[in-house]
Amino acid sequence: MSGLCSERVAIVTGAGRGLGRAHALALAAEGAKVVVNDLGVGLDGTGPGTGPAQLVVDEIVARGGQAVAHGGDIATTEGAASLIRAAAETYGRLDTLVNNAGFLRDRMLVNLGEDDWDAVLRVHLKGHFLPLKYAAAHWRAEAKAGRVPAARVVNTTSGAGLSGSVGQGNYSAAKAGIIGLTLVAAAEMGRYGVLVNAIAPAARTRMTEATFAETMTAPDTGFDAMAPENVSPLVVWLGSAASAGVTGRVFEAEGGRITVMEGWRPGPTADKGTRWSPAEAGETALKLLAEATAPEPVYGAR
Repeated sequence: MSGLCSERVAIVTGAGRGLGRAHALALAAEGAKVVVNDLGVGLDGTGPGTGPAQLVVDEIVARGGQAVAHGGDIATTEGAASLIRAAAETYGRLDTLVNNAGFLRDRMLVNLGEDDWDAVLRVHLKGHFLPLKYAAAHWRAEAKAGRVPAARVVNTTSGAGLSGSVGQGNYSAAKAGIIGLTLVAAAEMGRYGVLVNAIAPAARTRMTEATFAETMTAPDTGFDAMAPENVSPLVVWLGSAASAGVTGRVFEAEGGRITVMEGWRPGPTADKGTRWSPAEAGETALKLLAEATAPEPVYGAR
């Protein structure tokens, strides 16, 4: 390995399995000291933990790296604050925050309960906001003390947040919210030496194996395009000092493909210079839609 993250301290949330585990191992392989966070719950966010964070720490240490486990709930104030303290108190600093934790409770909208809506937004969106908040406070203090960090945040959105996904209204809304949070954080935190980006990964995890079984099956031979390890190199680079100047961006990562997403941009427009009547507004909207690029289909729509 190149040592791209040598001497850096990284936090990865939801790092006990899947993408988070792959990111933690890849960061450690490039020299980072890693705080491995995982609550150790089931796919739907319930049930007792079984220590997956410590298992990943053991893997890293066995390979000659340095890591410590954190089992706190990062969607709570105390859990998120203690996560940032774990990095600072164990290793004396924090350089990279990878927000990855999440789970699913899929339902069609007419069957989606309020509790399932709240639970998914809590772990994905609030579970991004709170670690980001306390990391930002840490880095702001460092900057004000004259120690301007080369800090990095990598958030995790999804194709469901970019285009929507049938049966995943709660998850899609949370992941779309993460994009907005990423843009705001990039704008606010740049003055403190913090760069903030997001990835939209496609990979085989506990969540995707259940939802997209056919496309997530590992091949018997050849390149495994859905292996979570394929996504981690981009995360490592975004989390390193080498990504200087890159902030407020969203990347799709799948297999051997990396795509820069260009987001919402103004398309065809019309300006009457005064108020439209409803009929005029409708006629104009239809003309503009005829000139516009068709949106990407919502995944799973029929």
